[in-house]
Amino acid sequence: MSVVVAHCRAGFEPEAAADLAAVAAAAGTTVEVDAPPGRGYVVATPRTFDAQRWPRALDAAPPVFVRSLFFGTGPHALFADDTAARGRPDRVAPLAALLAAFRRDCRQPGIGVRHRAAAVFGELRMETADTNDGKELSGLCRRLELPLAGELLADGALAEHDDADTPTVLPALHVLFAHGAEVCIGVSAPPWGSRWAMGIPRLRMPRGAPSRSTLKLAEAIQAFLGDQAGDLLRGGMKAVDLGAAPGGWTWQLVQRGLRVTAVDNGPLKGEVAEDPLVTHLRVDGLTYVPRRPVDWMVCDIVDQPSRIAALVARWIAEGHARGTIFNLKLPMKKRYDEMLRCRAIIDDALARSRLRHRLQLRQLYHDREEVTGIVLRTG
Repeated sequence: MSVVVAHCRAGFEPEAAADLAAVAAAAGTTVEVDAPPGRGYVVATPRTFDAQRWPRALDAAPPVFVRSLFFGTGPHALFADDTAARGRPDRVAPLAALLAAFRRDCRQPGIGVRHRAAAVFGELRMETADTNDGKELSGLCRRLELPLAGELLADGALAEHDDADTPTVLPALHVLFAHGAEVCIGVSAPPWGSRWAMGIPRLRMPRGAPSRSTLKLAEAIQAFLGDQAGDLLRGGMKAVDLGAAPGGWTWQLVQRGLRVTAVDNGPLKGEVAEDPLVTHLRVDGLTYVPRRPVDWMVCDIVDQPSRIAALVARWIAEGHARGTIFNLKLPMKKRYDEMLRCRAIIDDALARSRLRHRLQLRQLYHDREEVTGIVLRTG
């Protein structure tokens, strides 16, 4: 493995690069980063690569601004010169050769999976950057995916899902097109690999939701709670939504059967305004405190991120809620430093209260100039 490739939101390449530098430090090394602004992904070359240390380092220093990452090699030119790349030349054969060579070497602990004679992958992910230029390559990826998957299946490199001898969880094989004639290839596996190609969940705007902000909370629930969502967010629980109007986050909680106190001086819109599970209080979300503890507090208030971080810490430390999902609206400059500052505010406040907790921050696909966080009391 020679490179770490990380997808991020276009414009946040410096923050994703800082994430990878922090992971490298946790792995006991440094990285040289290629991160042109606006490209939508970062390529980092570690000074040394230990296949066991890097997955552990991702647990110790989880990235915030990285949507999805894989370990691999590249960039690789598919053709010897520009002339050969013109038109619609055969890309399947050179790609299959690259992947065959990669597969032979992909047996390092924590990266490859030994299965039969060599590594076997659970899925093929044909990827581009999440940019306008990247989207122009999506058609090429679709054309190549089926024949390339056929080559991999014939070679025994791609698992057939009805194969009883196939492990339940297999790594994903990535092919990222930088442009039509250059690719990075690599592998990812849970828990440090995204379950979605390019870190983009396939969520549709639900009918009845009053705003697109509902998708932020839907994605956060999937990203942070995963298979535990049904247990941690279930009917009969109580929640408070601070800065609720027009009701996108409240709507998301009500769909799961929670009773929600929606706190906002502004109006709720659509069906959520009349829902019997919703109590709308026209008061200031920054000062509101419930009379009795609730299971969840969610917050999408537009304010200084440090103020929201302090608010979140206070709700958990004072026992007003057992868990919280919230957004931090980042400034245009020093975004990474501000994220670190907010994380420290929450961790320090809860440490002073001697509360064991789990804090995660992620810039999700549906976020813009913000990061989404979760705090859960543990123990």
